Amino acid sequence: MEQLKIWYLVSEVTPFAKTGGLGDVGSSFTKSLKNKNLEIRLMMPKYKIINERKYILREVIRLKDIPVTLGGVTIPMNAKSAFLPDSKVQIYFVEMPDFFGRIGLYGDANTGEDYPDNAERFAYFCRGCLETLKILSWCPDIIHCNDWQTALIPVYLKTLYKDDEFFKNIKTVFTIHNLAYQGIFNKEKAGNLGLNQEMVNSEGPLELNGNINLMKGAIHFSDWITTVSPNYANEILTKKELGFGLQNDLRKFKDKFSGILNGVDYSVWSPEIDKFIPFKYSKEDLTGKLKDKQALLNRVNLQYSEKTPVIGMISRIVEQKGYGLLAESMDELLSLDFQLIILGSGDKNLENQLDAFQKKYPDRISVNPTFDETFAHMIEAGSDFFLMPSSFEPCGMNQMYSLRYGTVPIVFKVGGLLDTINEINPEEGTGNGIVFDKYKSKELVKAIKRALKHYKKKEEFEKNIIRLMEEDFSWDESSDQYLDIYNKILG
Repeated sequence: MEQLKIWYLVSEVTPFAKTGGLGDVGSSFTKSLKNKNLEIRLMMPKYKIINERKYILREVIRLKDIPVTLGGVTIPMNAKSAFLPDSKVQIYFVEMPDFFGRIGLYGDANTGEDYPDNAERFAYFCRGCLETLKILSWCPDIIHCNDWQTALIPVYLKTLYKDDEFFKNIKTVFTIHNLAYQGIFNKEKAGNLGLNQEMVNSEGPLELNGNINLMKGAIHFSDWITTVSPNYANEILTKKELGFGLQNDLRKFKDKFSGILNGVDYSVWSPEIDKFIPFKYSKEDLTGKLKDKQALLNRVNLQYSEKTPVIGMISRIVEQKGYGLLAESMDELLSLDFQLIILGSGDKNLENQLDAFQKKYPDRISVNPTFDETFAHMIEAGSDFFLMPSSFEPCGMNQMYSLRYGTVPIVFKVGGLLDTINEINPEEGTGNGIVFDKYKSKELVKAIKRALKHYKKKEEFEKNIIRLMEEDFSWDESSDQYLDIYNKILG
């Protein structure tokens, strides 16, 4: 049987460039497909932050000075090539310095504002990906697109390229990683993006509330749509507040829509082999975890005490991730006996609130408004609990990483968190986390109090940790579900 050929397009891939879980999925999912004997290649933008020497990016002679035209404007593009570290998965990089030669991926870190030309940046990226295929003379069976940055691929295939023989048999899968980010732009940009006016007129396939909506376009033009957990798929179909205006479009195409849980790459996220943590450990020997906790506290200048648990948080600092809820209850929480370490950046007002709490409780909380991969792994290994009080969470990756590190998740009962975490019952030896089911600050406080109560029962707590570390959220089953979809739409 001939190998299935997959062209996987995504705006970030770990370790090259990452703002969150999307980057991890771009890397781990494609490696999983490669292990199932698929021919898989990736493409992403060549951002300024990508270290060409470190990752051995090579020039490809025939992929130099490719003309990419939209709205009558032609911009030359180069594509460079490399491999995902520790794999045979080939990845190409769209090099357009005017669009991607900037410090941020999607916006200016100093202002927190998105780049005003994001629509054009990622439209040229999409068209550049398709032009690259033609020059490579490599015709995939499936183009797998991810989030609004790649949403124009299925649109272009059914419009700009509809009469091109090269593309006529290619099918598209579009994965929604977070429906809150849809690629919404002013209608005046339609011409710049190669869209005709009918498509963005009222009730057109790319129009919503008077704007261009790129994700709506992908929902209408893709051959299959997925999202990143079964429960989130149900939520965005049935709950108006989580559908963000697209629930009716998703319901219209529910026969080609499914939720598949993201998986974990345990070659990266395992304390036995994690290259980022100072001390390795396993469920057979947890000694290293205690040493990692001491190293973590030392890094953030907090005092270690055997009796005091550490709660870690790693995420964008935005309302969705529960930081508003946390700020409401912070004074009450920090009267309890635990230390809180936060890694992430985002909303400047929330960052300032957290900074004020850090100044008020310098021995209890450490706020680190940046992103650092080594630090993230140290928090997973060195924390006793991992806090994810998200108001909605399409999948979430850190709760699954935490389990492998023996770090007990504390989560709100929503989205992928509901699919992966349930309340610990020490008597029955069931459950893998602490769960609260009403989105209120007092419920968050109760959940953390339950966690602290568990922590005090040392022998019981250690038994739970060992049980957590045995859970398996690898990609194996989920990538099989994607294979089923690929085969289904190919007939």
